[in-house]
Amino acid sequence: MAIKRPRGTADILPGEVEKWLALENLARRISRTYGYAEIRTPIFEHTELFARSVGDTTDIVEKEMYTFLDKGGRSVTLRPEGTASVARAYIEHGMSSLPQPVKLYYIGPFFRHDRPQAGRLRQFHQFGVEVFGTAHARADAEVIILASEFFRALGLDDLEILLNSVGCPVCRADLARRLREFFRNREREVCATCRARLERNPLRLLDCKDEKCRELIRTAPTPVDTLCGECRQHFQQVQDYLRLQGVPYTLEPCLVRGLDYYTRTAFEFVSPHLGAQNSVGGGGRYDGLVEACGGKPTPGVGFAIGLERTLLLLETASKDVGVPPSKPFVFVAMAGTTEEVALSVLYRLRRAGIRAEMDYTGRNLKGQLKHAARLGAPYVVIVGEEEIARGTVILRDMEVARQEEIEIDALIDRLEKREVKQL
Repeated sequence: MAIKRPRGTADILPGEVEKWLALENLARRISRTYGYAEIRTPIFEHTELFARSVGDTTDIVEKEMYTFLDKGGRSVTLRPEGTASVARAYIEHGMSSLPQPVKLYYIGPFFRHDRPQAGRLRQFHQFGVEVFGTAHARADAEVIILASEFFRALGLDDLEILLNSVGCPVCRADLARRLREFFRNREREVCATCRARLERNPLRLLDCKDEKCRELIRTAPTPVDTLCGECRQHFQQVQDYLRLQGVPYTLEPCLVRGLDYYTRTAFEFVSPHLGAQNSVGGGGRYDGLVEACGGKPTPGVGFAIGLERTLLLLETASKDVGVPPSKPFVFVAMAGTTEEVALSVLYRLRRAGIRAEMDYTGRNLKGQLKHAARLGAPYVVIVGEEEIARGTVILRDMEVARQEEIEIDALIDRLEKREVKQL
């Protein structure tokens, strides 16, 4: 019996990989435009990092992490999200001594043992940004606008931005007290998970997806009900900056996100085309995260966007992701014993950035031309013995079935004018 890939994973095949590259190239271009530098962190970390940062009462830590003992008996975890790892790197490499704020972005795979669904796999990929070292509301607005620009560049104009503030630790303590009081006499009406969280972390009740719980949550106290003066002012400033740049949003008072490290701003990008699991990305502020990971008190804000979800949304909306071409632009064909010259032409074309391919199976000239047509190459360079003697090759336009003899030295200049170079 053939071995198959593990459940909840995917093989990204040629033809699909190009779509991923287009997304990643767009993410890098926009991030650099906004002044962010790329960071790459390990795929696994010490389990303690996520237990301390994400929160031991979250679904991620309680149910979804891939955790195991390494050969030294240490507990390690495949990273379930990116922010904690970037915060750890910020501390470990002394980035607090750099000019603040430090602005970073990442693209990579993450892992959660969840029920696989369309666009939600156990190994999934995210594009995220993090800003460390500023509590200013302009930074909150900037990361939201950057994410909005990413989606706008893809033609996904109907995404809705849900916005809320979960307040500071003082606000959250007041909210926790009010939630305990509200649910105290309603424990039998909520799910078992919410009953378990009522004392440990009542804010998690607001994030429950159980429909019965959602009905109760609609009448429960919300984070905006308990915002202190400073948090209320900060939240208003975030909204003012978004309005100033013409970025629409919807206030969602029950939005708390699924991670315990969030403070103040919380936001999500949701789509009407993805059903109940409609979130494509989101983020918020996490002013206590760096300290929780062992660093000095450092404010931070960021987001993560699911790339599988984004590609699914593009497919649903029939949007062109701007895939770079993968087929060869030129096929180098040999006529007779001309391999040495043909290889020389092939690699000269490639060094010039022109997508070039040739035969590796010993086909005759007719077979090579058929193969070039199957590959979709619009041009074929035929290297023949008679032409070599004259210092020329034959350039064949496959679309119009017309060919001409051209000097080898002029070949690259002629093709460069017609070729879109590889990224």
